[in-house]
Amino acid sequence: MRFLYVLASYVLFAVLFPVLSVYRKTRHGLGQRLGFYAPGTLPEGSGPLLWLHGASAGDLLALSPMFGPLRERFPGCRILLSTTTNTGYLMARDRLAKQIDGVVYAPYDLWGATRRAVRAIKPALLVLEYTEIWPNLIRAAKRRGARVAMTNGRFSPKNVSKYRLFFSLIGNPLRDLDLFLMRQEEEAERAKGLGAPVERVWVTGNTKFDSLAAAPAQEDEGLRRALGLEAGERVWMAGSTHEGEEEHLLSVFRRLLPAHPDLRLVIAPRYTDRAGRIAALAREAGLTVGLRSQENREGGQVVVLDTIGELARAYRLATLVFVGGSFTKRGGQNILEPAGQGKPVLFGPHMDNFRDSVQVLAGQGGIQVKDAEELFQQVSELLSHPERMAQLGAQARAVVGQISGASRRNVEHMARLFHG
Repeated sequence: MRFLYVLASYVLFAVLFPVLSVYRKTRHGLGQRLGFYAPGTLPEGSGPLLWLHGASAGDLLALSPMFGPLRERFPGCRILLSTTTNTGYLMARDRLAKQIDGVVYAPYDLWGATRRAVRAIKPALLVLEYTEIWPNLIRAAKRRGARVAMTNGRFSPKNVSKYRLFFSLIGNPLRDLDLFLMRQEEEAERAKGLGAPVERVWVTGNTKFDSLAAAPAQEDEGLRRALGLEAGERVWMAGSTHEGEEEHLLSVFRRLLPAHPDLRLVIAPRYTDRAGRIAALAREAGLTVGLRSQENREGGQVVVLDTIGELARAYRLATLVFVGGSFTKRGGQNILEPAGQGKPVLFGPHMDNFRDSVQVLAGQGGIQVKDAEELFQQVSELLSHPERMAQLGAQARAVVGQISGASRRNVEHMARLFHG
C-alpha cells in the first residue's frame, strides 16, 4: 500500500508541477523542495537537530513559543524550520532569524525528495504542526532513526471520512508518529479514531496562545511614524483581509467619519501584493490613502500595511481591531493575536478554521458580527463609549493569558521520547 502512495505522489506531482512552479506561494526554492541544499544552507554543529515544520507563516509563528523551552531541554540543539510557502520562508528568515539556526523550504512529499532531505538534514526530531501529515516524509524520517511528533494537532471533523479512506488505501501513517500533542480533547479522540496509538496521544493545548499571553510591548513609535499616524489618533485596524472584504470595510469607514473625523483605518491584507488594488478602492471611495512601504509620513485617512511580519506590532497601535477572512469563505484568521495585545476584536460569521479561538474569545473581548451593517453598528457604538472599549480590551488580554502553557507541556513530552 505504501508503494501505491509513492506511485500516486509522483503522478500527482507531474500533473501539478506546472501550477506549483508559477503559483506565488510555491514557485520559489525548487532545489530545496526536491531535497537539494546548497553549501551553508543547513546549520552545522554537534548538538541534536530539531526540525520543525509549519506550512505557512502563521504556523511557524505558532511553533515559535517552543524555541526557548526546546533549547533548555535539548542543550546545544540546532533548530531548523521548514515551510511550504514563500511568505512563510521570508517571515522566518527575517522575523525569526535570531531564534533559529536555519530555514528551508519543505521537500515535496515524494519518495526521492524526502529521502534526500532527511539524509542531508539528519534530524533527531521532526515536529509537524497542525495537520501536516506527509507519509513519505514521516517514513523517511523514521527510517533514519528520527522521532516524529505532531503539535497543535487537529483533524477537521468534516474530513475524518476522507482521512479514513485515504489511510485505508495507502497504509496508516499515524502509526509511524511517536507523539500526538493535540489542541483539544475532541481532537485527541478523532486522532485515536483514525488509528493513532492511544498511549501516544496527549491533550496539551495550542502553542499559539503562549506568544499571545505575554504582556504587550510598548507601542512602536517608528512604525507609527512610518504609517503616518499621529499620537492620540484613534486607529481602526483591519488585519489579514481578503479579496472582497475591503469594499465593505471602506464603506463602513466612510459612514463612521462624520461622527468620528479623527478615526484612521489601517488595512493589512493577508497577501501584500493586493496593496495596490486596495489603495485604488480607497481612492475610488473618495478617501486619501498611504502605503507603509512608501513611509508616507503625512499619512492618509486609509493606510495600507503592505509589508510582511509587522501586523503583530501594528496591532499595538490600534484602538480596536477587525480580523479578516471572516466575511469570506476563507474560514477566518487569527483573532487571538490582537486580543493578546489587549484590543477589542471584531470578526465576521465565517470562522470555521478558528472555532477554538471563537470559543475562547466570544463574549470575552471578542464580538462576532453577521455582516457589514452590524459591523458598522458595533464599531460606532464602541467608538462612542471608550470605557467600554477599554473594558473589552482588558477582558481579551486576560482570557488569552489564561490559556497559555502548551509550549512547555509539548517540549516535556518530546524530551521524554529521548530520556524516558
